[in-house]
Amino acid sequence: MKNVIVVQARTTSSRLPGKVLMDLAGKTMLAQQLGRLKQVSRVDEIVVATTTNMTDDPVIDVAEREGVRWYRGSEQDVLSRYDGAARESGADVVVRVTSDCPLIDPGVIADVIEALTFDASASDYSSNVVQRTYPRGLDTEALFADTLFRVSRMARSASAREHVTHFILVEHPALFLVQSVTDAEDNSDLRWTVDFREDLELVRRIYSDLGLSERNVAYREIVQHMREHPEISKMNAGF
Repeated sequence: MKNVIVVQARTTSSRLPGKVLMDLAGKTMLAQQLGRLKQVSRVDEIVVATTTNMTDDPVIDVAEREGVRWYRGSEQDVLSRYDGAARESGADVVVRVTSDCPLIDPGVIADVIEALTFDASASDYSSNVVQRTYPRGLDTEALFADTLFRVSRMARSASAREHVTHFILVEHPALFLVQSVTDAEDNSDLRWTVDFREDLELVRRIYSDLGLSERNVAYREIVQHMREHPEISKMNAGF
């Protein structure tokens, strides 16, 4: 069974344009995230799924420098982009992450994959976003490729086409077997995703404090550091 992480990435973010290419400890934010994704033990391949826009040519450049596969598709129909990336890579399991999560945790991703594949007859989809206990920015979803293809055939609304798992979680949850992955502690008040300049500055602070460019750090160490330094959380409070 081939497990493939598909990272959706584009430069035309409305809130912080070009964020995936912004500097984070000497590399682009996307490159830093790909470095963390390469540490996931249960993944066979990583695909950066970007758009056909010329403005996203630099995203392809990052993917090639980092030695990962890339796929180009519709900017607005992200579901079709995932469908194409999954088919081209020959995925059996598709792991969905977004490119604005440079603190993504390899161990958490492995747990989400395990929740999906432990008993395939009891699962179509698993994630840590149904019941939030992890910091925002560790968001991971996993689904079997045939589930993704079924959703791609059935989904019609603009929301379902743009937000890949909206059809599963919001429009037709009764059609799918969903596994929710939760943590023993609730740290969902922490925001590690990068949507605004303040978010980026917070992540830069964490990378600097903990030397994340030079070593792999599990998310619990990051949580502990932030709890010990509450002023860090205030950097993006209110978003």
